[in-house]
Order: sequence, then C-alpha cells, then structure tokens
Amino acid sequence: MASTRRLAAIFAADAVGYSRLMRADEEGTHERLKAHRRELVEPKIREHHGRIVKYTGDGMLVEFPSVVEAVLCAVEVQCGMSRRNLGIADDERISYRIGVNVGDVIAELEDIYGDGVNIAARLEALAEPNGICISQAVYEQIRDKLLYPFDDLGLQTVKNIARPLHAFALRPEVIAELPISEGLPVAPQSESPAALWLRARIPRLSIVVLPFANLSGDSEQQYFADAITDDVTTDLSRLADMIVISRNTAFSYRDKPTDTKQLGSELGVRFVLQGSVRRAGNRVRVNTQLIDAQTDAHLWSERFDYATDDLFALQDEVTTRIAVALNLEVVRVEAARPSEHPDALDYILRARAVRNQGSTRENFSESIRLLEEALTLDPGSVDARAVLAYVLAARVLELMTDSADSDIERAERLVGEALTTSPRHAFAHFVKGQIFRAKNRFEEAIPEYEAAISLDRNSVNALAALGQCKFFTGALDEVIPAHEQAIRLSPRDPTLPNWYWRIGRVHLLRSQIDEAILWIERARSANPRLAGPHGWLASAYALKGEMDRAATELAEARRLSSDNRFASIARFKSIQSYGSPKTQNLAEDTFFAGLRKAGVPEA
Repeated sequence: MASTRRLAAIFAADAVGYSRLMRADEEGTHERLKAHRRELVEPKIREHHGRIVKYTGDGMLVEFPSVVEAVLCAVEVQCGMSRRNLGIADDERISYRIGVNVGDVIAELEDIYGDGVNIAARLEALAEPNGICISQAVYEQIRDKLLYPFDDLGLQTVKNIARPLHAFALRPEVIAELPISEGLPVAPQSESPAALWLRARIPRLSIVVLPFANLSGDSEQQYFADAITDDVTTDLSRLADMIVISRNTAFSYRDKPTDTKQLGSELGVRFVLQGSVRRAGNRVRVNTQLIDAQTDAHLWSERFDYATDDLFALQDEVTTRIAVALNLEVVRVEAARPSEHPDALDYILRARAVRNQGSTRENFSESIRLLEEALTLDPGSVDARAVLAYVLAARVLELMTDSADSDIERAERLVGEALTTSPRHAFAHFVKGQIFRAKNRFEEAIPEYEAAISLDRNSVNALAALGQCKFFTGALDEVIPAHEQAIRLSPRDPTLPNWYWRIGRVHLLRSQIDEAILWIERARSANPRLAGPHGWLASAYALKGEMDRAATELAEARRLSSDNRFASIARFKSIQSYGSPKTQNLAEDTFFAGLRKAGVPEA
C-alpha cells in the first residue's frame, strides 16, 4: 500500500509524572487516566474532528485537518483537566503537557511519521504541566483567529531536531482562568447585509474543480492533469445533492490568477477544489486542496504519491480517493455551519456528520433524531428515508440497539419507499444490501451491493460490505482484498474499525492467530465500543493460551453486546449464521473453539 503525504496539524500529549503516580497507586491511576480519556479528552478530539493516531502508554498522538481546531481542542482539554483536578490531592492528580505543530507527514495505515510529528513531540516536552506549547508555524496561523495570550519562548534547542525551534507557550495559570468551551476568544468577524444575502443564495453543496496544474515541466503531460480534473468533476457530480460547475466553465479559468472569494461569488459556489500533478517517469504526485470560497480558508489538503506504469488505474484510484474524502469533508463543514432556520437538508447533513463520528449508541440515537426532523419538514425526501434506513440497519449490525426487529422492519419500509421513488438511487441499494445482511440473507445482499457500486463507483462502503458477504458465502479469498481496497480509498473512513475487524476474522479462520490479533486489536483501539472485536479477541487470546486477556475481552463483549450473543455458543449461533458450510466449518474449528476455551458454555 502506497504511503500518503499530507499537511496535518499534529497534537502530542503526555501525562506528567505518570510513572510516579503508577508506583503509588497502579490500579487507581490507570482507572483515572481511562476516565479522563473517556469523559473529556476523546469527546473533545471528536468534537474538533481529530483522529487519534495512536496511544503511547500514558500519552497520545492526534491528527487534525485544521490548525485552529487542534489548538482549540488542546485548550479545551487543558481547561477541562484544570476543573477536574480541583480538590484532587497531588499524589492522585493527572496533568497533561500538550504540544501542537503543523507540517507535512507521511501517513500509513496505523501511524504518521516525519519531522512534523517529531517537532510536536519536542514541543510537548517544552510545555509546562497543564500547559500548551506550539510552533511558530501554528502561531502564525492562529494569531488572528484565536486571541489566546501565548508567550514567545524564543528559539529552543531540542533533541534530534537540527535547527532551533521558535516556540510559544500558553501558561497553566492563563488556561485555568479560561472557560471550557463557552465564550472562546475567537476574533470577531462581521458581514454586510449584502454578503449575508449572497451567502444565503449559494447552494450549500456546491463546488468548482479548477483545472489541475501540470507541474511536470513537460507540456505533453497536460493531458494527464486534464484527465484528473475531468474525472474528479464527474465523480463529485454523483454525490447526493452536490452541484458541480461544468468542466467547460471551470476550464475558462485555466492559467488565470484567481481570488477564491471572487470566484465563489461569480460562480455561486461554496467550495473550490484546486490541484496539481507532477509526473517523472513512472512516479506521479498529485496535490489537492479544498478551499471555502466564502472565507478563503483551507479546509482540507492531501498528497498522493504513486509509482506505477498503469496510468489508467492510477487515474481511477486518485479520483476516487479525492471524491470519497471530499464527500466526508464537505458534509462535515456544511453540517457545522450555523443555521437559524434549518431545513430538511440541514438535518440530513447533520445526521450524516454525527454518523461519521463513529458507531456509538449515542451517535445512532442523535442521527435518528435529526433524520426524523428532516422527514417532518420534508416527508417525501428520498435521501432522508435512505439515510434513516441506513442508520437503523447499522445499529442492528453493530449490536447497539434494544429494538432490532422493529428497526429492521422500519428500515425495510423506508428503503422500499426510497427505491420506488428513485430506482437508481445508489445509496438506497447499498442500504437494502445492509438490511439483507442484518437478516443473514447474504446471497440476496450481494446484487444490491453490486448495483450500488455500478451506480456509484465511489461507494467504498458497498465495496467493503460486498467483501463481508463474501466471508459468509465462503469466498474467503475475496474478503481481504475488498477491505484493503476500501481502506486504501478511504483511509479516514468512520467504518474503518469494522474493516480492520473483518480482515482479522479471515486470519483467525485460517488459524493465523498472531495476524488476526494484530488486525482485531486495531479495530478495538479504533472503536472500543464495538462488541464484536472484543468477542473475537477473546477467542484468539484463548487459542494462544492467554486466558486472563481472553476473560477480560469476553467480559467486555458481553457488556457491550445488545443481543447477549456471547452468553453461550448456542445463543451466538441462533443469532449469527455463518452462511456457507465452508465458513461454518472453519469458524467451528477456530472461532467457536476459542470461545469455548475462553469459558463460553455450549448452551
């Protein structure tokens, strides 16, 4: 899998004096750290659209698409910790140091690398307990947006960084006096009545794809840059409710200096996508950036590096990855825009944004509430029906509902109505496949997923779900490639934990226990509230003879599972069919054997 370079805001945090606290009270300290993460740190990271790259013992490394969001998150975490530590004795108090940097990173499946990451770690070490330290690059980007009184620390020499760092610090005593989230000191902005009127007229999901620049130094390569532009334009036009300016109009801006705000006003769009292509031999680099046409803010950027002789395959993969990422990003941005009088589309976008935050009971409930508001405002909305059916089916599949039968019954009715109105609705076909899968009717789900992919080649969720059905129909050789492709095309997808888990299950059925544990632990780390990975880890650990770890995972699987499937082998089999005899026999020899060894009774 090709590594990806991209610009990111990097947040590094570490608990102060954690070893000393653990020596004094190991169990209590560990439980307090988990509580802080669960109740404050992780919710704040989600709220500011961050992604936890990894935990490093008592610390963590987090990636944000926005420098402003990264700093806001850091401040709100430290504010929250200062409140939570009030009245706590020194020998029980957990405090964080946080460093924030922005820079180019090399992104792989489960980690990010590069000087940008190293500098964030060094800044964290410079921070005071309960304080924050940022780089000059971060300071320059936030100084006119967030009016926090950072102190200039000047140039600092730090380990393993060639040049001194110019650092800025927000002192603990300043943070302690700040509000947690209300009244944050954001620089005031005002809009004229004319600007407000114009903004109200522009469609919320609207974009122009400017011609990608050819940076190859060879005019003969212009055709490839134009082909990328054409394909991205076409793929974005397939997104629900997206208005995309025509290729001919967009190409009229080639080689002309453009003011993003003026361009947005002229074309009536909210977003501008710019990009460049550089080709040298069989190596190709594509850079893209999404810009808010109203504020000129850079919302998202990505770099794709490839070595290939198959330009057509490369062209398909690059354009698909851009379209998938933009679909997630535009939904997030638009859902966050304030609206005094939200309409049905507002509620649909907000529901999708909540769903994209990951699978939890709370997120499912909030998405359903928002979609019901959308249907109240627009009872005929095909999109609202399809998305509501999707959320209902998803929480059944994720074992996060106490009303599975009624959820599936309602989802069937909603998706039937959507497909009656719009038979070529790609997402509705995907949802119908999900409903069949929730009912263990895998053979019937496959053509629905295939229909979704034929109607929208960017439907990575349909691709992954198709791979899931191959698991149950016995075509195990097709499962891992489908999920690896989904991960490659949407490496920040909210359903990534499920994809990791499914790859791990195939390895377990093949008795590749260590590889299975590696993938399923990734799933558990990415979303610890999914019951399934805990159950499969219980089996895998038991097969390795690690009985204490197996018991811990089994207890967590039982706690999280809404249908009590881990109470007994018979109960599990009555709920979850493994389809083909091949899959059933392999599961019996591995997964169920491990569960029995972990202590799950037969009946």
